[in-house]
Amino acid sequence: MTDPSHSLPYRLTDRNLALELARVTEAAAIASSQWSGRGLKNEADDAAVQAMRAAFDTVAIDGRVSIGEGEMDEAPMLYINEKVGAGGPAMDIAVDPLEGTNLCAKNLPNAITVVALAERGKFLHAPDIYMQKIVVGPDLPKDVVDLDSPIKNNLRSLAKAKKRDISDLVVCMLDRERHKELIAHTLEAGARVQLLSDGDVTAAIAACLDDSGVDLYAGSGGAPEGVLAAAAIRCMNGQMQGRLLFEDDAQRQRALEMADGKDPTRRLDLHDMASGHVLFSATGVTSGWLLRGVQRVGERKARTHSIVMRSKSGTIRYLDSYHDFSLKTDKHHPDME
Repeated sequence: MTDPSHSLPYRLTDRNLALELARVTEAAAIASSQWSGRGLKNEADDAAVQAMRAAFDTVAIDGRVSIGEGEMDEAPMLYINEKVGAGGPAMDIAVDPLEGTNLCAKNLPNAITVVALAERGKFLHAPDIYMQKIVVGPDLPKDVVDLDSPIKNNLRSLAKAKKRDISDLVVCMLDRERHKELIAHTLEAGARVQLLSDGDVTAAIAACLDDSGVDLYAGSGGAPEGVLAAAAIRCMNGQMQGRLLFEDDAQRQRALEMADGKDPTRRLDLHDMASGHVLFSATGVTSGWLLRGVQRVGERKARTHSIVMRSKSGTIRYLDSYHDFSLKTDKHHPDME
C-alpha cells in the first residue's frame, strides 16, 4: 500500500506554486493597467512583460519559457527557451504578459495577464503561427464536437447534448475576414454569433463558463494562445481540439523541426497541447467575462481579481487581492520607484 505522505511535498509545492503564479500575473496586470485607455498598446505590453519577468525571479522553479514573446532575436525578455525562476523543480512556462493589448489600450473588456506552468516538456512546442480551434465546456459527451466537421453538424450535436435548440446556442469567434465563411454557416444553421476584436484565450475559456453566454468557441487564432487556453481548459474539464495552420513552407518546416518526430499537421487534443500536471493563472486588466479589471484605490493602493487553477485537483480559485504599495518593496511592482 502506498504511503500517501510520500506525495505530500509535491502537493505542497504544487499549491504554493499556484499562488506564486497569481503574484506574477498580478504584477503584470497592475503594471499594464497604468496604460489602460491611453491608446498605447506597445507601452502597455512592455510594462506587462517587464513586470512579469521581474516577478518570475522570486518563483521557486527552474523555469524555461516554452510559449512566450517570440524567439530570442525578437524579444528582449520572456523569449522562447529563456531561463526564469529562482531554482526548483524543472518546469515549462507559457506566458502572455498582456492578452488583448488593443483591449487594454482602448479600455475595452477582457484584457488579462496569463501564465501557465507544466512539467518539463509537457507543453506543445510550436512556432508563433495560427491554430484552428474548437472549444466546448465540461459535462458533455466526449468528442461532442469535431474540429473537422462542418459547423452545422457540430451545432446539431451540441444542441442535442445540451437539450436545447440550435437557435439558443451562441458561437464566439474573433472578428476577422478569415472567419467570414464560418460566420455565414453558423448563421445559416440558426445559431447566434458573438464576435470579438481580440482576446481568444478569454473567449475559449468563456465556452467553459456557465454564466458567459458562450456555448462554443471556434475559428483560428494564435497557436501560443491555443496552448494557454488548453492549459486552462484542462483544469476546467472542458474539451478542445486544434490544428496548426501554415501560411508558407517556412512555417511548415519550422513546425516540423519543433515537432519531436510527430506530424505537425495532425489534429491536436487537449493532452497534445498541455499534458501532465498543469497550473494556470490569469489576472484581469480590464473587466470582462472571466475577471474584474485592476481597480486603483487612492494613490498607493490597488485591487486585483485573479483566477488560479490546478489540473491535478480540478480546483478553481478566484483571488480578490488588495495591494498597498507603501508597504511593498518588490521592485516588480510598478508603483515602486
